[in-house]
Amino acid sequence: MEQSIAKFRPSTWRWLLGTLAGWGTLLLCLVGVGLVIVAVMWFRNIATHYELTDQRLIIRSGIFAKRIDEIELFRVKDTLVNYSLVNQLTGIGAITIRSSDATTGGHDLVLRDIPQALHLREEMRRLVEAARQKRRVRELDIDVEQ
Repeated sequence: MEQSIAKFRPSTWRWLLGTLAGWGTLLLCLVGVGLVIVAVMWFRNIATHYELTDQRLIIRSGIFAKRIDEIELFRVKDTLVNYSLVNQLTGIGAITIRSSDATTGGHDLVLRDIPQALHLREEMRRLVEAARQKRRVRELDIDVEQ
């Protein structure tokens, strides 16, 4: 039985306080334009939910037209956390996932404005290793010289 480890989503409030774009948006709120940007970010963030289980990362997105995408953890090749100085002060970061899963199409999956990103990345790393051991899967890197 699959066990849910963490449920999370991007944080609009922390995005406002933790990024330069957020600070610029707050300044634009003084003239009214920033309110539109905040509303767009809020709808984007409220429409995206992530769930980390012991076997998969499940991404639910959309308000009217829903989309559910899953990445099997044993297919995750690498994870990376990016955060600026301002991000560190507010406790958010961007988690980049490199995976061999077909749903990513060879591109990196970026989870933006995630609270406690470093902790979640470490938890994901632990779960990826456990999923590989459970399925007896190993990562194989092949270097092809041209």
